[in-house]
Amino acid sequence: MIDHVSIPVSDLTASAAFYDKVLQPLGMTRLAERPHTVGFGKKYPELWLNLRAGMAPLRDSGHHVGLRCRTAEAVDAFHAAALEAGGHSDGAPGPRAAEMTAYYGAFVLDPDGNKIEAMTFPPAV
Repeated sequence: MIDHVSIPVSDLTASAAFYDKVLQPLGMTRLAERPHTVGFGKKYPELWLNLRAGMAPLRDSGHHVGLRCRTAEAVDAFHAAALEAGGHSDGAPGPRAAEMTAYYGAFVLDPDGNKIEAMTFPPAV
């Protein structure tokens, strides 16, 4: 079981403001702040931003962080918030066929190029 994930950011203040907006539709808020890191979560920090001053923007590193949420509407709101806050779409909201199941998700790139996904398993119809 994964407890938390940390991602690098070049500007902690700007990135924390970005994630304040993007994670709100998923029910995550800023829970911890230290000089070089900020933690977001629902009850405890699950996603950490770690300052890496001078870091070059990431270029398709091959990794992403997937955040589960309750509804397709939350996925849509996550994607819209990211675009409004200066992120970039890397996969518009919609149905996805995964290795073992189907789900609804969206991918965004934050200002540093970190790839973040919001996803949900809609009820079977």
